[in-house]
Amino acid sequence: MTEAGEGPRARRAGVGVVTRPTALVREDLERARDAAFRRALARRVKSERDALAFVEEVGVCSTFYRFPEGLACLWEAVVGRRDPRWPRRSHHDAGVGLTWELKDTLPARRGVYYGKLLKGRPVLVALDLVPAFYALVRGRQRARDYRAEYEAGRLSHAAKRLMDVLIRRHPLYTREWRAEALMLDPGSTRGFERAVAELQQGLFVVKTEERYDPTFSYRWDLMEAWLPDAVREGRRLGRVAAVRRLVGRYLGGAAWGSVRGIARLFGVPPEEVRLAVAELARSGEVRVGVPVPGLPGDWVVHRTVRSRRS
Repeated sequence: MTEAGEGPRARRAGVGVVTRPTALVREDLERARDAAFRRALARRVKSERDALAFVEEVGVCSTFYRFPEGLACLWEAVVGRRDPRWPRRSHHDAGVGLTWELKDTLPARRGVYYGKLLKGRPVLVALDLVPAFYALVRGRQRARDYRAEYEAGRLSHAAKRLMDVLIRRHPLYTREWRAEALMLDPGSTRGFERAVAELQQGLFVVKTEERYDPTFSYRWDLMEAWLPDAVREGRRLGRVAAVRRLVGRYLGGAAWGSVRGIARLFGVPPEEVRLAVAELARSGEVRVGVPVPGLPGDWVVHRTVRSRRS
C-alpha cells in the first residue's frame, strides 16, 4: 500500500488544501486497525453473533486470505492475533474450525453475502454494502440481462449455459445444476468451476448453502432472488454514490489507506476513489494528506484514528 506522492496528486485532483493533523506514527495506525479488525484476544470473535457484528462493523472481510492492501480477515478476528501462522494440523485447529463454520452459517442464515467478489477471493459482505457492489458490477441490469452480456462478449459460453438453467429453475444444488447444463462429466469440472466463479464475480449468482448430509454440495440461486431488496437498491444507486459508500465503509473499518491501494483492492479507477475521498474529507469523515514516518507518501486516515501522543 505504499504510494509515494499520493498526497500532492490528491490535492491537485480536488481533495483540497490539507491542514496537517497531529503527526501519526505507524504504530498509531496499526493499533487502530488491530482494534477495528479485532486482532486482540480481548475482542476476538467467539460466536456467530460476534461474527455478524464484526462483518457489519468492517463492511467487508476475507475468510482466511490476507489482502496486502489491508482488509479485515475473519480468521484473524477469530484467533485475536495479527498475521497468525497457519497451524500444522489445521483440521484439528479450533480457530480454523470456527472460521470455517462461520463462513458457512452466516450466509446460510442470510446474515451476510458470501462470494468470490474481490480478486477471485471469497469475502463476506455486510448486507447494507451489497447494493454498492451491485451498482458497480451490474449497474441497472437484472439477471435476465445475461444474454446481452453474452452477446457483447463479456460472458463465456459456459457461464451462459449455466444461467440458462438457473433462470428456468432455481435454487439448485451443484449436481442438479451441472446435470441440467450437461456439464456433469468429470472433464467438465474445471470449466464449470471457472464459469461459476465468473458468475459470482459478476453478481449473477450466489452460493446460499453448503450441505454436508447426505453428501457435500453447494446450493446456488440467482442474486436477485436471494437478496431482492439489495439488488433493487443497487439498480437505483448511482455509481458515484456507490463508490462513496464503499470507500467510506472501507475506511470506517480499516481506519486508513491510500487512494491507489483502495482502487486496487476494489477494482475501481483511482480517480473515482479520489473523488469519493474528497467528499468524505469535506464532510469530516476522513483526513487526507497525512504523513506517516516510515511510510512513503501521504495517507487517508479515518477521523477516529488518534495519535497516542495527542
